[in-house]
Amino acid sequence: MLDFRIETFLAVCKYMNFTHAAQALHITQPAVSQHIKYLEEKYETPLFIRQKKNLILSPAGEILRSTLEALRNDENTMQKRMKESLVNKKILTFGVTMTIGEYAIISPISKFIKKHPDTDIFIRYGNTQKLLYDLYEGVIDFAIVEGYFREDNYQTRIYRSEEYIAVAAANHPFKKPIHCLKDLTQERLITREQGSGTRAILSKALALKNMSIKNFEHIIEVESMHAIVSLLKEDCGIAFLYKTAVEKELEDGSLQQIFLEDFMLIHDFTFLWNKDSIFSFEYEQIYNEFLQ
Repeated sequence: MLDFRIETFLAVCKYMNFTHAAQALHITQPAVSQHIKYLEEKYETPLFIRQKKNLILSPAGEILRSTLEALRNDENTMQKRMKESLVNKKILTFGVTMTIGEYAIISPISKFIKKHPDTDIFIRYGNTQKLLYDLYEGVIDFAIVEGYFREDNYQTRIYRSEEYIAVAAANHPFKKPIHCLKDLTQERLITREQGSGTRAILSKALALKNMSIKNFEHIIEVESMHAIVSLLKEDCGIAFLYKTAVEKELEDGSLQQIFLEDFMLIHDFTFLWNKDSIFSFEYEQIYNEFLQ
């Protein structure tokens, strides 16, 4: 097990505040300070730098943080593997975002299940930020996400690239001729919740046009992709989403793609796991099987 002072260090990295770290660990703030001082003396380098009232990691602290997070997560995985050895079965736990889980992963997962009948599989659904947090905490082995993240924290592989489009009901009566993004702002926008990769992509695309979601006259926020598609079919608004999520509806004519002169976007679905994990080879093998 990791030394208790290491857990203190990681808690301070998480909260960037000695008091909050102490509260989370149920110890005193002087104890937190003592643990950090011990580690700084052990490694002969400062781990944190105070800038006015803010606490930031030193370059050495950043190296220690990334290394210890990988070790902690690998320890969690190792404990699971040890328990699995007692019952002669393997357990795989991973996360997917809503769009990927509902529209892009079923076929490869079904093939994987049939190829590995002795493996118990637990699939966690969540938005990108929730899955990254679960990965950080060692709750899941790897994730497939659509949103933005700091790549230097993870080993990444491109799972697939998808077209991101504007969509409406086939018979939707637009309030004005539609040529560009700004022409849609009079429409009711149906969007995912904050923290969702699908929404983050839209927010970034709008920002490049000096726009935001707030520019739309009315907004409906929904946490379910299925619900968004259903609302679109009922002509309750327009939405921006991955083409893979509405391919069937576009083919049967219940929905239409809104073609815009200033909007054309391809975005990656990313397979990722914690950087420097000792289980990287195993995750790489799973990634390759998912591509088959």
